Amino acid sequence: MRAVIQRINKASVTINEKTKTSIGKGLLVLVSIEIKDTGEDVDWLCKKIVQLRIFNDENGIMNIPITEAGGEILAISQFTLHAKTKKGNRPSYIRAAKPDVAIPLYEKFVQQLEQLLGKEVQTGEFGAYMKVELVNDGPVTIFIDTKRKK
Repeated sequence: MRAVIQRINKASVTINEKTKTSIGKGLLVLVSIEIKDTGEDVDWLCKKIVQLRIFNDENGIMNIPITEAGGEILAISQFTLHAKTKKGNRPSYIRAAKPDVAIPLYEKFVQQLEQLLGKEVQTGEFGAYMKVELVNDGPVTIFIDTKRKK
């Protein structure tokens, strides 16, 4: 699994010209599921996300995880994070999992985040064309790949 985690002041998702959801201070998480991903990848990535100390403490130092900062999470499925660009100019998405594998893992990802965060996680719509708007705070943007955790 790959994730791009952005610390945000606000974010929203629009589908078919209608706002599906919006959040305030927290994290926008773009997540991509690979063919070989398992529930272990989901568990590891979710724990990593909620424990990232990327919110400022009283001294203005990034030292607080989202669980202490009291923020929200918006999780968006984005298969393009697994684009292969080594050859040519048209990205290949061969490593991205097909919906029959990706959807259950994405749903588990959201459920696990909710359990660890202790509140509902907002989402986009799997496979939909979405317009995602955000105000990045910092900017703080972190990239994590579960295949590179060792």
